[in-house]
Amino acid sequence: MSKKHKQKSQKDKKAGLKQTLSIKRFAITYLVLMTLFFFLIAWKPIQNAIDLNGLYTKAIVSITAKILETMGMLCTSQGSVITISGIGLDIKFGCNGLEAVMIYTVGILSFPATWKKRLLGIVAGFLVIQIINIIRIVALAYSCIYFKTLFEYIHIYIAQGMMIAVALGIYLLWISYAKESP
Repeated sequence: MSKKHKQKSQKDKKAGLKQTLSIKRFAITYLVLMTLFFFLIAWKPIQNAIDLNGLYTKAIVSITAKILETMGMLCTSQGSVITISGIGLDIKFGCNGLEAVMIYTVGILSFPATWKKRLLGIVAGFLVIQIINIIRIVALAYSCIYFKTLFEYIHIYIAQGMMIAVALGIYLLWISYAKESP
């Protein structure tokens, strides 16, 4: 084996090792941050002090109810429930968009990029995810009234997966942006 070939082989091994370590760092960082986020939302002492999920849900429910009203649907909202034509839609964790935002945000924080790009990605992604989520909840409200027999199917098999797919799609777009030169 020539000296040049050995050097190239050693460089390839180092690059492969570096990439493996980078993937491990990403995975460990992601798991630690996701655990921390869930801890902040679900741990009772923190929930008793400030219920982040509850506040977030109430905001989403309020905004969604106002949009439904401007679209001509008579509805009321209280806490996490939007009531339309006697039907209550209870917006819970996972339905409020917070889970998709957490998955997206933790991905950004775990990825090696400048803090400026991370901050821009988090803010822009949050806004896009929430706008799409509110549109999704409005569509679910309409399906609950006008397509009652399909509501469960739409909610479970289409709407839930859609939010995770949206978060992943926006994340992949952000990765392309983050890899560009500053």
